[in-house]
Amino acid sequence: MAGRDVKMTHKERMLNTLNRKPVDQLAYGDGLWGETHEKYVAQGKMKQGEDAVTHFDMSWRSGGWLNSTADLDFKEEVLEETDETKLVLTGNGATLRWWKARSGTPEHVDFKVKERAAWEDMIKPHLLDLDRRRIPFEWYREARAQAAKEQRAFCWSGVAPFEQMHPVCGHEYMLMGMALDPDWVLDMTMTYARMTIRHLEALFAEEGTPDLMWFYEDMGFKDKPFMSPAMYEELVMPGHKLLFDFAHSKGLKVIVHSCGFVEPLVPGLIKAGMDCLQAMEVKAGMDMPRLVKLYGDRITFCGNIDIRIIASNDRDQIEAEINRKIKPVLKAGSGFIVHSDHSIPPEVEHDTLQWFFQRASTITGRM
Repeated sequence: MAGRDVKMTHKERMLNTLNRKPVDQLAYGDGLWGETHEKYVAQGKMKQGEDAVTHFDMSWRSGGWLNSTADLDFKEEVLEETDETKLVLTGNGATLRWWKARSGTPEHVDFKVKERAAWEDMIKPHLLDLDRRRIPFEWYREARAQAAKEQRAFCWSGVAPFEQMHPVCGHEYMLMGMALDPDWVLDMTMTYARMTIRHLEALFAEEGTPDLMWFYEDMGFKDKPFMSPAMYEELVMPGHKLLFDFAHSKGLKVIVHSCGFVEPLVPGLIKAGMDCLQAMEVKAGMDMPRLVKLYGDRITFCGNIDIRIIASNDRDQIEAEINRKIKPVLKAGSGFIVHSDHSIPPEVEHDTLQWFFQRASTITGRM
């Protein structure tokens, strides 16, 4: 896709890539763990409070994540606390154990919602009307204005139904529901999709539209997705299609983030309207060169650069990974956005990350 001589802005690169048009160099960006940012500050590589997007001159800025917690009036209760963890009851009726001193997902301890009746009684009524408390108007407004000033792309980012359901009932009860009560899971999917659109309509009407939309949906684990392609198409895809059609009605491309092995779900995601697949976790089994052969004529790609190799800080290894992953995409005529296959842990040295962005973004498809 690279090959244009005129210097482009970050926004132009990002949107051209998503529209599968030529770019002067590749768009790039990533997310730093909190611990990573703290390390770079402690080393004097970044200033306290400095923004990583600006510091590394990334191609996009995000904002606008909606609050999907069911009962916004419920004050989280700390049920148990140690030096390392705290056990919390949330407004979703979920009991979760969080680490206090490090990043990561919580342990799912228990859920009040385990079947349809509890969903209909405790959760669904909270999701049927517009609640402005769910919308971070100020954050969205400021991030959008800053992106425009910097000539970066601005994307609304947030979760979609799969990531909205499991905080309510957990993965196990949700997946059992797919098999034993599929109508319940479909109702959750569509309720969350409609709730998201209802609130985005209000946000965009008051603050303007973004340049693209980015949905987070971690639908797989190692070597397998959480559900079969048939279950995806029956129970989750209808919500995705509603959301992706909404984005397209606003003239916006859709990036879908999904950790885990989701290759079997990609045809359904494309059918739903996904324009770009992001993350593509290597250790879960995702391989971009294989995906490019199958779907490179239909979607753009973002990620799949093995974070374990980047974290080795060995530039020869990173160079080999870049060449193996990116060149086939560009040679096939598809678009690529530079990103690791996950996010940036503290093992990645600051200068390594800076070099990685510069080297990967200037690569071409020539073999």
